[in-house]
Parts: sequence; structure tokens; C-alpha cells
Amino acid sequence: MEAWPHRIIRAWLSTASTGVIELDADWTGESLPLLAPGDKAFAFEDLSPAAPSRYADEASYYVDDAGRLVFVLDPEEHTWVDFDAMPVFVAGDFNGWQEAVGRPEWRLEAAELNGRRVWRLPRPAAPLLADPPRQFKFVTGDNRWLDLPRDATNLVPDGQGHFNRAIYRHRTGRNLFQFTTTRPLVLNQTYSVVHLRDGQQAPKVRLRLGRFFHEMGSDLPLGARIERGETTFRIFAPRAKHVRLFLCETLAGQEQAFGYELDRREEEGGWRGVWEAHLDRNLHGWFYWYSVSGPPGVFGNFQPGQKVLDPYAQAAVGREGPGIVLDPAWVGRGDRSFATPAWQDLVIAEAHVRDLAAHAPLPLSPAERQGYAGLTQWVRSPDFHLRKLGVNAVELQPLHEFDNRTREEYHWGYMAVNFFAPASAYAADPARATQVKELQELVAAFHAQGIAVVVDVVYNHVGEPAHLLFIDKQYYFELDHTGELANWSGCGNDLRCRSAMARRLICDSLIHLIQVYGVDGFRFDLAELIGVEVLREIEAAVKRVKPDVILIAEPWSFRGHIAAALRPTGFASWNDGYRNFVREYVRGFGAADRLEYFMKGSPWHFAFFPAQTVNYTESHDDRTWIDQITENPEYNGFRPTHNDRQRTHLMAAILFASVGIPLVAAGQDFLRSKHGVNNTYQRGDLNALDYHRIARYPGTHRYFADWIAFRRSPRGQLLRQWSRPSEGFFRAFHGPALASLILVYNADGSQGRQRLLFAVNPTLENVRVEIGAFAALGWQLVADQEAFYTPHERPPGYAVTPDCFIAALGCSLWTAEAD
Repeated sequence: MEAWPHRIIRAWLSTASTGVIELDADWTGESLPLLAPGDKAFAFEDLSPAAPSRYADEASYYVDDAGRLVFVLDPEEHTWVDFDAMPVFVAGDFNGWQEAVGRPEWRLEAAELNGRRVWRLPRPAAPLLADPPRQFKFVTGDNRWLDLPRDATNLVPDGQGHFNRAIYRHRTGRNLFQFTTTRPLVLNQTYSVVHLRDGQQAPKVRLRLGRFFHEMGSDLPLGARIERGETTFRIFAPRAKHVRLFLCETLAGQEQAFGYELDRREEEGGWRGVWEAHLDRNLHGWFYWYSVSGPPGVFGNFQPGQKVLDPYAQAAVGREGPGIVLDPAWVGRGDRSFATPAWQDLVIAEAHVRDLAAHAPLPLSPAERQGYAGLTQWVRSPDFHLRKLGVNAVELQPLHEFDNRTREEYHWGYMAVNFFAPASAYAADPARATQVKELQELVAAFHAQGIAVVVDVVYNHVGEPAHLLFIDKQYYFELDHTGELANWSGCGNDLRCRSAMARRLICDSLIHLIQVYGVDGFRFDLAELIGVEVLREIEAAVKRVKPDVILIAEPWSFRGHIAAALRPTGFASWNDGYRNFVREYVRGFGAADRLEYFMKGSPWHFAFFPAQTVNYTESHDDRTWIDQITENPEYNGFRPTHNDRQRTHLMAAILFASVGIPLVAAGQDFLRSKHGVNNTYQRGDLNALDYHRIARYPGTHRYFADWIAFRRSPRGQLLRQWSRPSEGFFRAFHGPALASLILVYNADGSQGRQRLLFAVNPTLENVRVEIGAFAALGWQLVADQEAFYTPHERPPGYAVTPDCFIAALGCSLWTAEAD
């Protein structure tokens, strides 16, 4: 059979009554192509060629009537870039990619296009319209590559896990046709278009919903809300045909639940996707869920028989629900009296609720050791481990309702099914919503010990059941042109965080955690999938509620890395480069100049301000530090060697002497081992902290605690920089073989009289490093690779000389007061 020429590759609605059809090649016929509705549900009132420039919205280029290929960049898609101050360039395989940066002939300029401001660059078309297709991207003058939309039809893989745009010589903008329908189309039906020829038709192409659909939203309060003795239920479901509410007073009564049809809630300007039911009684403590029906097809996933947990439910009995109606007077507010530490003063420990409580040396019941109540008792204890370690912030692994099948099943919590309800698996009595009060008490207990609470939040994907999938798959999830779910998270269902009500859901969830539970900040899992623009909106929203909120991004996913793009924002980022380098450096495989960069706070390329880098060497993911660096076979550091311990002390000294925010994994101070197992997300037996190891390795625990105490003390002020210090603040000296380093802090005296000197040698041989006149400042030893010392107990043989001695696998910290 003859292949259809000019195949439709995409069609979409730009409003409810207008749309665009994209062909796979420019149309060169004298008359219009026979494009038509694919079913009888609607009709075209008008069909005409679209302006070639409109193709730039899809492909970021078009060919104008003068025969020039025009590159076009929409600044609204990259709001984090200050286009008036920062130049942007076209870079591709036709101009050397990175080599294009700084070249005037490839710089974009501001212009007007189709009634809006864009950045454009016209170039001769002939060299760019070639086979195979040329590829390009946009890059800023400071070498930040701009993200690409995930659904553009000219994306091509580069073979290295990234995507570029392709310039197709047969698609120049003459391949688009615009249409108007005879009446506005309703969103809860599916539509298609076809290309006709000689009375036959090619396969139907589904008419997708364009940007207007994902910008659809409402400001109405959502969820189950009790006001003045009455209860209102609202849910956003923009393509639903019917939404039904089910209510029961007891869990045993679910089979006899009351059912209510929700109505569309009209707002100013019409309906905006919200369904509502209003009941004239206070339903505090009742259980509820929804069912949602809608259009069929791969973009739908509507299943009326599925119990749907309200995305705004403030408590849930389990992963499948039901949700619990809560009176705000009963919920109350969290502890907001705590003074969150300044970012540069933070020392964070990452921890899991059950890992901390499982073996706590207190008389707790097995049930208490599984959750909030047991951990709260441990936190209140004068012997609480993290308090004695000296950290002033804890980063708790996810606390939202997640998809463990039973209460006893151990889970890290990164498969959330709701963004408001605290994890019921950690509660004493989930059906009575005790998780709400217990989490409030836990946060308050940390605050009473002087420890801020940062919560690990997961908004890039969801667990099972994926309740949002049953509300509107197309609205809430990233899909390809076939309706398949994107999977850059590795979890099978990437959320479309940029949809208007997804953005609102995230912001409302974070504000809820601040106001109801009193948390101090957030760490965003796989933040690259959330996107820089959405993260900036999140930052603005939460800072209106808590100006000193701590915001930390895990700035990568399986798709890419956005740490550089986050530099102009108020987010700090986990520094994976730091982690990887230090692991290698302490084993003698790193260079001193690279260590110098990381200890200075990874300036400019990674962090604009010092506290923007979160420095760490171990987290919940992958092997523990000691398992990763051990000399033992099979990565098993359970019984570390002498060198393993020495290298751990070097790591701790480097970590706490580095500018930035130091983060340790709970148990790292007592050489926590998982026996070499790499992925332990459901291994509570391996993850639970064995506090007996403190007694086994007391010197290492004390070494960590002393470094933390020094860093947080007035004497450690030079390590805690908020803004970039002067150019001469640091003075570095490299030793032989370019491995050893001596770093002097406040070398130019710009921050007072105090000076610090840090020396480190990761090799197995003693070294000497020349430091010249700096040796004459009268240095006093503070610590070496074994311990911290008072002025009266310093070991003999230590001195700072012009050729300063550093022992094998050794380090030292010195202080001096300059005249």
C-alpha cells in the first residue's frame, strides 16, 4: 500500500475552539490538504495555513519569507534567566557547540514575534538545511544549557542520554495548518483529525489538549473543609464526566458508604475544573473517597470502580485510603516558635524515622519503635544520639503517606500516594489520625533539642495506587505522543509538575507542612524533574509563609542535572561532585587543586553563594561511606581496617572544614555499615542504626562531634560564610605529587585577626609542603587526624614551619591571631 504523503504527526487544541495540525513535511500543493475531523462530534468552521513563524513555538526555528532560518527562544519558558543581562547563543553541530558561546554572530537578540517578545537570530538557511539534520540547543553566556520541552516533535537523542533539537529541511513552517471549530469542544470527550485522499483516509490522529488545558486551574480551597459546622468537599478533575463522593462513619461501614454526586462549581468566567459537594454537618473523623469517570483511551485512565484518595486529604488510613475528614480546630498548628538556623550555620544529619528509633536504648514497645511516638521519646532523651553528635538540623526521609502494603513493611518513603497526609505506617492508630498529632509532637521535640527539621519531599513521581492517575492522567503526568508515561525518575510515572494545579498542589502541600507541623525546610527529591521554573514558583510561595525556610534540591534525575541552573535561585543543592571526589581523594586518587575548589564552596560553577552547596559523602542511596571506601573485599566495611578509619577521619575533617552546608548520614560517625549492600530501600534490618558501634568506635564518633562543635563555635566562624569572601581570603599550597593541600582561611585579614590553617595528606607517605612566610604567624594546633586538643594537651612534635610536615593519611587544623 502506498505510504501517505504528508502524514499528520501531531494535532492539538490551542483553545476550546481553535487548534493546529502539524504535518511531517511542508505542504507544497496549490490547494489546501484535505484535513478533516475524524469523527462526527465536531466540525471545522475554517481551515487555513498557519503563519510559518508559528512553527517556532513547536521547533524553535522557522524559515521566513526572505529565505532565512530564524532561531526563536521563548523567554517565558526560561524565567530563571535574566535575558536583558545574560547573552544567549545558538549552539549546534554547525558551529562547534560550546565554541559558539561569546561569538556575536550566534547571539540571539530581542524581537517581537506574533505579538509577544522573543529572542531570535536569523541566519542564512542553506547551510543549516541539510541531511542528516543539523542539531542545536540554546546556551547562556555563562555556559548554562537551556532545557528542552519534553514533547517537541523535533527532539533527537545525542547518544549520551541527552536530547537536542533537529533542523529538518522539509519542515520550515509550511507544515502547520490552523482550524476553528463550529462550537467550543468539551474536554471530557476525545476527538481526532484525519488526512483524506481520493475518498480514503489515513489513520486518525488524536486531537491533543494544548497548553491552555494545563494552565486550567482554580483558586478555590480544595479537599474536605469544615467551616461553621458544615463540610464542603472539592476536587479538581478537569476532564471528568462524573465525580462521586463516598462517606462512612466507621471503617467497617465502607460497604454501606453514603454516595453523593458532586456538581461542577461555577466560578467567575465559567467552570475551571472544580467539583463540589456541600453537606450541612461537621463530619470530623468520617472516612471518605471519590470515584471519577471520564473519556476512554490511553490519555485517560479513568476507572470509576477505583477508590480515589483525595489529593488534599489531611490524613489517610493507608495507601489506598480512605481519607479522614479533619476539623481544623482539632488539627491545630505546629511549633513555629523555633528559630531556624541561618544556612551557613547548618550541620545536617540525614535520617529515617524507623532507623533512628529501631534500636534506641530506651524501654520502647515494638510498635513505638516503628514510628513517630518512639522516635519522639528518643529525641527527648538526654542521650539522644544526634543531640550528642551536635548537629542542628535533621533531614528526615519522606513523611508523606507512601505505598507500603502493611504497617510493618519497611520502606524509605519515596513512593508517596498523597502530599498532605503524614505516613500512617508510623502512627499508633491511623484510623484515628494520630499521625497528625504525633508528627506535630516529633517536630516540637526536635526543636526543643535545638534541631531544625528538614523534610525530604517527593513530587517528581507517585507510588501505587497512583491516585492522581485516576483523576486525570493527561493533566498530572508527563506523557509521550502515544500516551505512555515518562520515566526519567526510574519509578514509572513522572509528574507533570508544570501543570497549573500540580504547581498549586505542591505549594499548598509545602505550606501545609510549615503551618500544621512547623517544619523548617525541605529537600526536593530528583528536583530536575520538577524544573527550575516550578522551583522558583515554589520558593516564592513558601517564603511568603516562612522567609527563612531551608530549600535544598537533589538537582538531578536520569535525564539531566540542574545545579548550575539553580544558582540564581534561593535553593541549595546536594553536591554529587563533592561526594564522588572526596571518596576518591582520601584513597589517593584526587588532585589538590580539585579539593581546593570543593573546600572553597564549589564557587561559581556550582554555587553562587557559599551555603548553596550541600557537601556530603554518604546518603541513604547506595552504599554507606565505610562500605564504599573500605579495603575489605565485596565493599563490606562492617569491620573496617585501620586505614579505613584514618580515611574516614580525613573525610570528616575535609567535610567540616569545607565552606558550604555539611551533611552527614545518620550513623556515619560510628562507621555504619550495610555489609556492602548497595540498595537497601526495603532493608530495615540493615538500615536500623546500631548504637553499640559508638562504643566500638568511640574515637571516630568523638572526632565527628568535636569537628561539629568547632565548626559551630565562634572559633569556626571562618568556615561559615554566607557571601563570597574576598579574592585573597583563601591561600592554597599544594604538596608533592599534587595531592596534599594546605589551605589558609582569611589569609588577607579581610575578616579580622583570626586565621585558620588546614593541612591534609591522603597519600601513604609523609610529605612536606612549602608555605613560606605564613609559617611565622604563631599557629596553635587545634586538631589532627586523631583528635582535638586543648592548649595544655597538644602532642609533642607538632609545629608549622616554612616546609610544613603532614603525616601519611594525616591532617591538622591550626589557628592563629595576626597582629
